[in-house]
Amino acid sequence: MKQGNNSSCMRPMQHIDLPEVMAIENQSYEFPWTEGIFDDCLKNQYLSTLYINNKQILAYTVSQFVIDECHLLNLCVRKQDRGRGVGKMMVQYLMNQARQNDIGSIFLEVRMSNKAAIHLYDKLGFNEIGIRRDYYPSNNGREDALVLALSLIHISEPTRPKR
Repeated sequence: MKQGNNSSCMRPMQHIDLPEVMAIENQSYEFPWTEGIFDDCLKNQYLSTLYINNKQILAYTVSQFVIDECHLLNLCVRKQDRGRGVGKMMVQYLMNQARQNDIGSIFLEVRMSNKAAIHLYDKLGFNEIGIRRDYYPSNNGREDALVLALSLIHISEPTRPKR
């Protein structure tokens, strides 16, 4: 993603960021996380990362590292910044953070109706490993989630003896 002369960075989310994060969350989802959920994630030191460009939050992720696994709990990009590679950059940043922390796999759930996100995760190498029935609230009751996983362990091909 080209940045030009814009000042941009990744940095940890802080409590002071919650009003701006909540504005993005509420604009993006019919059933958004509450400020209390974000607050709990910050208190429990989940990996919560912001992408800042020109002093504005464009995107964020919230992830939990447990032993050798990462669970991507929330990825959100401002509506006006979607389709520009920001989501891909956020997931790639998370993948790098996971590798640096010896995490072997990343797991996530995604709404079955979220075709753009499913396409992104597919391009990044995630595989469908299951379905969680009635996982997400929806206007029609509940919606199923695809469970996706990405292995970060690269198994090298066995070496063959020279003849």
